[in-house]
Amino acid sequence: MNPPVTHSVDADGIGWITFDDPAGRANVFNPATQAALRAATAAFADSAGSGPAAVPLKAVVVISAKEKIFIAGADLKWLSRLADARVAAAVARDGQELFNQLAGLKVPVVCAIHGACAGGGYELALACAWRIASDAKETVIGLPEVGLGMIPGWGGTTRLPLLIGVPAAVEHMLKAALVPAAAAREAGLVDEVVPAAELKARAKAVALKLAAGGLSARTAPAAAPADFFAPQRKRAATRSPGQPAPLALLDAVEQSAGQPLAKALELEAEAFGRVSAGEVAKNLMHVFFLKDAVKRLTLDAWFTAPAAKAAPAGPFQIIGIIGAGVMGSGIAHWCATRGFGVMLCDTERDAIERAITVIRGLFDEMVKRGSLTHAAAHKAMGSIGVTTSLEDFDGCDIVIEAIVENVAAKQKLFAELSQIVQPDCVLASNTSALPIEELSAGAKGPERIVGLHFFNPVGRMPLVELVLSPHTTRANADRALTFVKALGKSPVVCRSSPGFLVTRVLFFYLNEACRLWEQGVPTEVIDRAMRDWGWPMGPMRLIDEVGVDVSDFIYGEMKHYYPDRFTGATVCHRMLAAGLKGRKNGAGSGFYAYAGGETLNPAMAPFAPPAVQAMDAKTIADRLNGVMIAETKRVLAEGVLKGPDEADLALLLGAGFPAFRGGLMRYAKSIGAG
Repeated sequence: MNPPVTHSVDADGIGWITFDDPAGRANVFNPATQAALRAATAAFADSAGSGPAAVPLKAVVVISAKEKIFIAGADLKWLSRLADARVAAAVARDGQELFNQLAGLKVPVVCAIHGACAGGGYELALACAWRIASDAKETVIGLPEVGLGMIPGWGGTTRLPLLIGVPAAVEHMLKAALVPAAAAREAGLVDEVVPAAELKARAKAVALKLAAGGLSARTAPAAAPADFFAPQRKRAATRSPGQPAPLALLDAVEQSAGQPLAKALELEAEAFGRVSAGEVAKNLMHVFFLKDAVKRLTLDAWFTAPAAKAAPAGPFQIIGIIGAGVMGSGIAHWCATRGFGVMLCDTERDAIERAITVIRGLFDEMVKRGSLTHAAAHKAMGSIGVTTSLEDFDGCDIVIEAIVENVAAKQKLFAELSQIVQPDCVLASNTSALPIEELSAGAKGPERIVGLHFFNPVGRMPLVELVLSPHTTRANADRALTFVKALGKSPVVCRSSPGFLVTRVLFFYLNEACRLWEQGVPTEVIDRAMRDWGWPMGPMRLIDEVGVDVSDFIYGEMKHYYPDRFTGATVCHRMLAAGLKGRKNGAGSGFYAYAGGETLNPAMAPFAPPAVQAMDAKTIADRLNGVMIAETKRVLAEGVLKGPDEADLALLLGAGFPAFRGGLMRYAKSIGAG
């Protein structure tokens, strides 16, 4: 088997360092890759070395033979096993030394980037004299380490500021995002962007030109303003509470400014060691692994019999959607975006017209963000048909209902729909809480009915709960799972049970927050405690966002299904009676008022208890998190999910659980409550 990095010299004196790990689809840095790169660099260390026919080595080009990956950074499984800060700092020093050897070659080095160039892959590129990227959509570039609880450790915090200046470098590293080649060129991350077919030839031409001294020296960027770092630290502390990496990054960049390279790299290595071996980094890497594992999800754990050997039905092409409200519109838009044909149905023509306006607006937003071209948006919009008749669903491959959360209404719809669609058409409910077997009662072919619980807004929320009833067959479940993946969503499979996972656990949590409020703990105290703990939004603010009506309805459902354990708060019911509906659908007030900003709502005063109860932030967080932990443990004990990792992923993606905590059940285990 070939090593992951090979080297050669062509007849023109160009040395080629080629990354192509035979053991994987992606190139990543690990000890084996580093050893192979070290051997290649050592072979070129003497610029008097010869190529074929004793042609002197003139320059070196670093390139990847992978179709979609240049270098995806360091192997996270390797990094996740770093024992402590000392070991992690040593790993940083080893990588720095390796890239210094590359940068120190006596001939110029050009980096030819095609495919994802992330983390350590881009730090290698920074050690080169010139960077050229292909214009392929697969080519994305940057330093995302902060998003994983780490900082760049192989020269990134030193070389990027020297290349594009401290403010731009800090902005890029704190965003922790990979950017397309054109944006990378505009930001100065790369020097050129060329068509993918021309990348290798252009890299060689530039290498020869550099060897001949034909490219001018760079102009050093200006130093950062004296007052740059203080507001950056304040902003990082506000945006990323409990996360040490952003502050460690700022420290490394500030302290290394103006220092000799060796000193700057040592500061980086020490900072890398501190954060990379820490709990937050390990938690965020765990979250990364959870998200990655879902790509390989199968239904083997849910069905004792293996998948049928018979030829499977073809992939879905035409998607029927019933209900043109917020969820139906969002699902229709996303399906069209992913290339499916869509038929959207509602009994009211006005609702359809509103939905089309909403969907067109969603496409316009995508075009403005650059995530979709105008032509692609126009084509996707044209793939959506509308109707007021269920009869038009006779050609659909799957029909998803997104009507009002009412068992009788959904039962009636499925009973009627199952008489119209083809026998192999899968039927799905977007219900957030109602058991699928109740909804399929009276329907023809209950074995083809599943739950597909999308989350609002559909275009931004990655989770879909795939809910299996006792009647659902493997073949239909497999087709639904394939569809969810084709939508680019992350599926979590649940056994049908009231509230499934996310709704059940989340609304036990929100209800407990309302009970605290009814006991006299003020809105802002509850919300601040949970934001400071890491939640992106406090529970009272979240109720406003979800809708006071929805919250009150689900409290009722939880009370109906779990009467012995769910003691429903009454504040949402009283708010509805007073016309306080939260923020959903343009409503203007709930726990907060939103006219002209976001302030505490004085209209809540009549509902508040007479006395304010003092409660510290830790007590609030422990109580609310404790309710979620207890309910999730019940969900797992009941077999609604197969394991705690699934619960963690669902609550991370569907409820906004803070990723730096690693997941609810991982957090519970860390405090002895798992």
